Amino acid sequence: MSEPYPRRAAVTGIGVVAPNGTTVEAFWKSTQEGMSVLDRVSREGCEHLPLRVAGEVRGFEPACAVEERFLVQTDRFTHFAMAAADLALENARLGQADTDDAPFSVGVVTAAGSGGGEFGQRELQQLWGKGSRFVGPYQSIAWFYAASTGQVSIRRGFKGPCSVVAADEAGGLDALAHAARAVRRGTEVMVAGSTEAPLAPYSMVCQLGYEELSTVDDPAHAYRPFTDQACGFVPAEGGAMLVVEEVASAWERGVPVRATLAGHAATFTGASRWAASREGLAEAIRGALDEAGCAPEEVDVVFADALGVPAADRAEALAIADALGAHGRRVPVTAPKAGTGRGYCAAPVLDTAAAVLAMEHGLVPPTPNVFDICHDLDLVTGRARAAELRTALVLSRGLMGSNSALVLRHGAADAS
Repeated sequence: MSEPYPRRAAVTGIGVVAPNGTTVEAFWKSTQEGMSVLDRVSREGCEHLPLRVAGEVRGFEPACAVEERFLVQTDRFTHFAMAAADLALENARLGQADTDDAPFSVGVVTAAGSGGGEFGQRELQQLWGKGSRFVGPYQSIAWFYAASTGQVSIRRGFKGPCSVVAADEAGGLDALAHAARAVRRGTEVMVAGSTEAPLAPYSMVCQLGYEELSTVDDPAHAYRPFTDQACGFVPAEGGAMLVVEEVASAWERGVPVRATLAGHAATFTGASRWAASREGLAEAIRGALDEAGCAPEEVDVVFADALGVPAADRAEALAIADALGAHGRRVPVTAPKAGTGRGYCAAPVLDTAAAVLAMEHGLVPPTPNVFDICHDLDLVTGRARAAELRTALVLSRGLMGSNSALVLRHGAADAS
């Protein structure tokens, strides 16, 4: 028997643990004000590395957010995920009692680019310094890309469809698309998103091979996308988790539909082939718009990938124009990550959270540290711009060659 209406995927909860805020309220306040929290790397063991600037989550106390029995078997990136998932579920008004009665109706999907490097480094130091008997059993699972999905589902008792997208940056949007498809196919609730913790010495050394990485010492100049002085990106930790559920289910629960995940598409153009990413990203945008039933001129704001590499920034600006036509030169574009750093798979999920909040508040947040724009874009800088925002487009590209686009509709605009 067919459904009386097509199932749609709604965002009903947001949880954030980011360099500029560990609650949604703090994150949005910093984002709309265009605050930059980039600073010199303070992590022990990183002082001698050429990577000087990053977006660190300061003041986060894992023991205040996660029980000890989970802390000892998990890495920092999973601590972020469990904390953000709790915040998102609370925001969506889904308590433990609500999910205990139907555990198979809730699933989890996360994306991860690097896994648990900090935990792995600590255990390897034990191995080298003391011997194999001092390596704990959790070394076998804590570093794993799927650890956050596993621990969130185990801790909360979720037994619905669970998965992980092990990918480059664009995987963050792909994970949200997986959640939306699961909901459309019958799962009631998905907890979806990404968190990363790539700032341990081991992880940072692994990143030094990226030609796109900025090694500028000055935090105000280390990450300036779409400018003549663009010199690469700076990494960041943290991330966001979203509660995605069926629209009618949210209405029945009396929970606001904050936005709908209306369309998504992904392409692949090859590692660091930034000129080629123009065509791939444009095709992803067209595919996402097509799935959403959205005309190019309906897009009210674009959250850009903003790699901070001249060739990549030029390709993105051209891709937006290619896919949106003349509207692509008029639509407001923003890149809040210029003030927090680029958190790999977590970066586009934070952008998605910011896009939902932007639509709710009618404000396009500015791009921090950027003023001298050298591309044909209406890049919002300086101050937030008031605007009626009904449709947002979030873009992401990965260093390994993935391109992804996600279309979001404002909850009130898509409530019919």
